[in-house]
Amino acid sequence: MQMTATQKIIAEHVGVPLVKAGQLVMADVDLVMANDITAPVAISEAEKLSDTVFDRDKIVLVLDHFTPNKDIKSAEQCKLVRDYALRAGITHFYDVGKMGIEHALLPEQGLIFPSTLVIGADSHTCTYGALGCFATGVGSSDAAVAFTTGKVWLRVPAAIKIKISGKPHKYVTGKDVVLKLIGILGVDGATYKSLEFSGDLSGLSIDDRFTIANMAVECGAKNAFFPVDDVTRAYLDGRINGTFDETLPDDDAVYEKVIELDLDKLTPMVAFPHLPSNVKSRHEIEALDKIFIDQVVIGSCTNGRLSDLKAADEILKGKKVKDGVRCIIFPATQRIYLKALQLGYIQTFIEAGAAVSTPTCGCCLGGHSGVLAADEKCVATTNRNFVGRMGHVDSEVYLASPYVAAASAIEGYLSIPTEEL
Repeated sequence: MQMTATQKIIAEHVGVPLVKAGQLVMADVDLVMANDITAPVAISEAEKLSDTVFDRDKIVLVLDHFTPNKDIKSAEQCKLVRDYALRAGITHFYDVGKMGIEHALLPEQGLIFPSTLVIGADSHTCTYGALGCFATGVGSSDAAVAFTTGKVWLRVPAAIKIKISGKPHKYVTGKDVVLKLIGILGVDGATYKSLEFSGDLSGLSIDDRFTIANMAVECGAKNAFFPVDDVTRAYLDGRINGTFDETLPDDDAVYEKVIELDLDKLTPMVAFPHLPSNVKSRHEIEALDKIFIDQVVIGSCTNGRLSDLKAADEILKGKKVKDGVRCIIFPATQRIYLKALQLGYIQTFIEAGAAVSTPTCGCCLGGHSGVLAADEKCVATTNRNFVGRMGHVDSEVYLASPYVAAASAIEGYLSIPTEEL
């Protein structure tokens, strides 16, 4: 019926056999998430609509942006969410000590199923599309309606197919894949479209897919979608209870365009200030004068998973962070933090001179725990490098993989790792 995978999932949740790009629909949601920034507004509006929630098991509240609370205002925000979670009997409420960065936490906790429809009051909710579902960010008002009715209105997105081939070389990761893609599309080249990945995906780990899906919104996409395969099934095995459906696009699905990415030809990529699309390849970077840095950040919902910490450990082990450089590492969840501790990664980081933090989004959005001063430069594994994103408007953020970030911390300038490092 010419539907993409995204369109098929939406149609199923609207209860109709067919939807078309551009159509406005009201769909049932399987899960709705909000955090300590977006939930307070949603809660305020939701309580005007109803004194009950549609399903206490299908609402997730995560305190992760300004936590542990950085000031009185953030403490009040979190208290509001905490009180609501208790009052409404929310099953999935994650507070300090139990929380994690939301887009790493929900899949880890087995809350994301293939073929489901998930919304979150955070733009990087598209991360979950790595597991073969439709997941997208919404505003707090949409979340409020979903809290009370279990429904959300959507405009059915058109689609772009991303056809993958080849296998990535050493030091090339999902971060490099998505930066390359954003460089091709630009920051608005996929506005309100779904990015649907196909081809030979075997060279992309589940963490690579999470990273790619996470940054789909940086080229304007409504969502990203990876079909379920053996990599997905292995990740979900033992993590979720029950069976799940696997959605594939129709053979005659309509795409606005097809972009082919050969991973064999891909090098480490870095997004220069002040756009995620301002991407340069390894060869372009090596032709430039050295860009000396003040800070490195490894973590976030984009690259704070265990494989990311393993990459940083590989580069930093037995080395020292350059004098004058601050290296801050944020494991994305408590479980990841503990596993990294057991594997010796945390010891590596501390011996190298890095600071290791509890899971938080604070540094990524310039909220706390790593805010930049004027004229400071940072290499970060986060997802945005807009003007003032991590602090002062005269600071600069360079987006890169954990390999590049860790190598830069050692060298004291933007550096692409080599076998000899």
